[in-house]
Amino acid sequence: MWIVLLALRRPYTFVVAALLLVILTPFILMRMPTDIFPAINIPVVSIVWQYTGLDAKQFEQRITYAHERILTVTVNNIQHIESTSYSGIGVVKVFLQPGSSVDSAVAQITAGAQTILRQMPPGMQPPLIIQYSASTVPILQYSFSSSKMSEQELFDATANQVRVGLSNVRGAMIPWPYGGKQRVISVDLSLPALKAKNLLGEDVVNAINAQNLVLPSGTAKIGPTEYNVSVDSNAKLIDDLNRLPIKVVNGATIYLRDVAQVHDGYTPQKNAVRQDGVRGALLTIMKAGNASTLDVVAGIKAVLPHVMAGEPADLHVQEFADQSLFVRAAISGVLKEGIIAAALTAAMILLFLGSWRSTFIVALAIPLAVLCSIATLSALGETINLMTLGGLALAVGILVDDATVTIENIHRHMASGQPLDESIIKGSQEIVLPAFVSTLSICIVFVPMFFLTGVARFLFVPLAEAVVFAMLASYLISRTLVPTLVMWLYRNVNIHGEHADDSQTPFWIMPFVRFQRLFEKGFDRFRNGYRALLASCFEHRNAFAILFLLFCAGSWLLTTTLGRNFFPAVDTGQFLLHLRAPTGTRIEETERLAGQVNGVIRKEVPANELAGILDNIGIPNSSINLSYNTSGVIGPGDADILVSLKPGHAPTQEYVRRLRARLNREFPGTMFYFLPADIVSQTLNFSLPAPFDVQIVGRNQVKNRELAVRLADQIKNVLGAVDVRVQQPDNLPQFNISVDRDKAAEMGLTVQDVAGSLLLGLSGSSQVSPAYWLNPAVGVQYLINVRAPEYAVDSLQQIEAMPISTGGNGKGDAQILANLATIKRENVPPVISHYDVVPVIDIFGSVDGRDLGGVLSDIQPLIEKIKKDLPRGSSIVVRGQAETMRSSYIGLGFGLVMAIILIYFLLVINFQSWLDPFIIITALPGALAGVVWMLFLSQTTLSVPALMGAIMSLGVATANSVLVVSFARENLHRGLSPVAAALEAGIGRIRPVLMTAMAMIIGMLPMSLGLGEGGEQNAPLGRAVIGGLVLATVATLFFVPIVFSFLHRNHPAAQPVSKP
Repeated sequence: MWIVLLALRRPYTFVVAALLLVILTPFILMRMPTDIFPAINIPVVSIVWQYTGLDAKQFEQRITYAHERILTVTVNNIQHIESTSYSGIGVVKVFLQPGSSVDSAVAQITAGAQTILRQMPPGMQPPLIIQYSASTVPILQYSFSSSKMSEQELFDATANQVRVGLSNVRGAMIPWPYGGKQRVISVDLSLPALKAKNLLGEDVVNAINAQNLVLPSGTAKIGPTEYNVSVDSNAKLIDDLNRLPIKVVNGATIYLRDVAQVHDGYTPQKNAVRQDGVRGALLTIMKAGNASTLDVVAGIKAVLPHVMAGEPADLHVQEFADQSLFVRAAISGVLKEGIIAAALTAAMILLFLGSWRSTFIVALAIPLAVLCSIATLSALGETINLMTLGGLALAVGILVDDATVTIENIHRHMASGQPLDESIIKGSQEIVLPAFVSTLSICIVFVPMFFLTGVARFLFVPLAEAVVFAMLASYLISRTLVPTLVMWLYRNVNIHGEHADDSQTPFWIMPFVRFQRLFEKGFDRFRNGYRALLASCFEHRNAFAILFLLFCAGSWLLTTTLGRNFFPAVDTGQFLLHLRAPTGTRIEETERLAGQVNGVIRKEVPANELAGILDNIGIPNSSINLSYNTSGVIGPGDADILVSLKPGHAPTQEYVRRLRARLNREFPGTMFYFLPADIVSQTLNFSLPAPFDVQIVGRNQVKNRELAVRLADQIKNVLGAVDVRVQQPDNLPQFNISVDRDKAAEMGLTVQDVAGSLLLGLSGSSQVSPAYWLNPAVGVQYLINVRAPEYAVDSLQQIEAMPISTGGNGKGDAQILANLATIKRENVPPVISHYDVVPVIDIFGSVDGRDLGGVLSDIQPLIEKIKKDLPRGSSIVVRGQAETMRSSYIGLGFGLVMAIILIYFLLVINFQSWLDPFIIITALPGALAGVVWMLFLSQTTLSVPALMGAIMSLGVATANSVLVVSFARENLHRGLSPVAAALEAGIGRIRPVLMTAMAMIIGMLPMSLGLGEGGEQNAPLGRAVIGGLVLATVATLFFVPIVFSFLHRNHPAAQPVSKP
């Protein structure tokens, strides 16, 4: 009570504090990042190895395995390790335990990588080490095109000019561009000329390395001056490389141009990007984990015009897939819902209280409590997102409770004729403990959220914090600012009955006053009807109690029809289609196939709804991009097709269903599957291309792959399972060259000579003997790659005819490959995956037209059946969003039980009784039954937000039940019988119970409609709260009084208190 006295003695203190909070809020909001979800800080460190030309199997065995094993020794706090080996690239991802030091892990990983370099093949460079989290997702894409620039010039400008210019934007992560052609200085060997000049490809490489180098010379002191000495050892122009001498034969110099052609070229293309059929380059903007999506996009858009001002006028840029539009619309939608909810709640309070002064005080308490919560969240480093705003919108309906109860009690004392200050002190003192218990009972249901783990913890703890901080702030405001405002606004007001004297009310307000009086009369009739109905229930209380309990128990049978999802799906107006041509398809054929698929898409999607189509064909140019990739790409036969729709489009999922059926019908042999295109699903899937991932783990990959194919075929028959595929095929065509070592030795050759000659002929010198040319105009170094041009080797006969020579300079009497080796065709896997250093085969799949939980339930028997055929040491596990959903449901289910237990213990402490708290929580089965019925009637699938709503409804239901039982206890101690005490409690507390419940229901109504962008996310939460409160209120007003009369039937009648 001291704080109420302090507020009355020093009223300006808390008014100034409230004004200061309002003034500081804009600055707080500007500093808080804004995003769709809270930052999911599951630390991940990605290590990217590259060794051009090495196939996936060799990469796995020689590089990936070696590094994975050293990680288990040198790195602390590893949760698990995932790795993927491609042709020439290996990506190892280290997932750390929550709370681990990422900096220490990066240092340990770096040290371990440097240590094992000596075990690697010759020419291996240290790996790239990248840190990111689940919140690192693409938020904006730019496509670059030009009618005059070549593709290598386009890629060069995008990578070295535009990307570098944008990289300083705070929170932006910008990997290398997709598409285009990676610019190099190409040295195209002429194999016939080399043969004629008695030279080897190695002679060309050695000549370039010897005569195009950078070595410091030093200084010379001559007289009084010290001169720098520089050797012109670097070619200034590309054509200068053509004039490099290789060797002198009989006085004649053989130049590089005699056996090769040096030109501005590119590496063999393995990635192409097209926007609406036009080739170009694609720059993807990603955000760092804690960065604000809106701030990053705004920063990129502000800097881009300045960067483009320095680029050729012919370089055109087009924006694509701006995720900030969805984030902004979703945040705006939740804010509007909160404002509408506050306005509706204030209108309802005005209707019940009939006083504009009281309504003003109550309405003022709502935003102040919300602002207090936002300030506290900012101090804790949280962001503005759908979860925190959803929590605040959730709290709007119950924030009025403390202020309303306080004002109503003050009104009662004022109506009895007591002075204003005394009425405020007594009215506040009487409800200080009940109000505190009610506030705590709502806050305490969120305590179990803090014990969740994994993704669920990062998602729901901010929501819980938002509600708890707002509720505590509301209680504090009801003890400080509310008494102050009552003292000021009611200083010269006379109270008659419950309402202020409105004899001097202006005429223009009188219609509202009359309407309120009519409402009061109607409410009195409703209360009398409730009295008669409750009395009737008491007459048949045994039957009523049994029927109510049977109804609650039977309601749980409906849960089997609801289905289970992790989060509701959202429609952002985009969909991402991935196609995989037969393994080994070259990129030119994949591009042609993508063009045909684009044609089908344009037939299915009306032109007035289609905003654009972006094709990303093949495997990314940079291994960094491959580390971020979540589409499951494995080679040049893959393509991602991103389709963006215009506002006002038809449901995106309808187009997806039609395209899925048509594409599989018209393109047999090509695999199609749809990927999450929205920021919500990308975040929740966290590096996986599908909602569920069935992994067969074990070292017997041949047998495991056979079982995976069989299981995938069975899963395809499960209702609702779509896009089911085995991620790791084993049918990449390969020529396996077996060298006859005896025959090679007779010819003076070794396997090293064969491998070196093939390397220069098919891959190039860039990996094992890198050399660079500096372009002095722009200060960019370009790799010099010596190899035979692709067109020179376009048949098996030309491979067999490739010259093989010893490495000695001038010993060019080559043998052809066919003379000392045999070539055999075989199939190999193009990609190999590991989980915790053990090979895995992944079966990815999505869900359409059915809930994820139902599909997983049907898949589980298939998994159990196939487990019997697993080879020794192999196992099957289900991971992905399915695993996250399972852990979240377990955590929230445990939280539901713990919430009930904690509420009960809190009430026991308050009432110092085991019985009355039990009576209070008997309203909770009604709340849970109401949640189930509302989800069933609204055809809403059970999801994590719905479970959060169920937990929330428990707190509010308890607060209302406390009012009824407390009043019944008072009546019982005054000498009334248990039935009469319960009857009078229900009648006497029906008004505050209905006010609290209706305030919450009205506050949740805008959210439950799920309107606007992203409204689908929190709609189940609002519906669950509304359903829970509707039946919980019925239980509070009918079932709780009857239980009270049952359990107190043996209570001795209290003796009347004698008056002195």
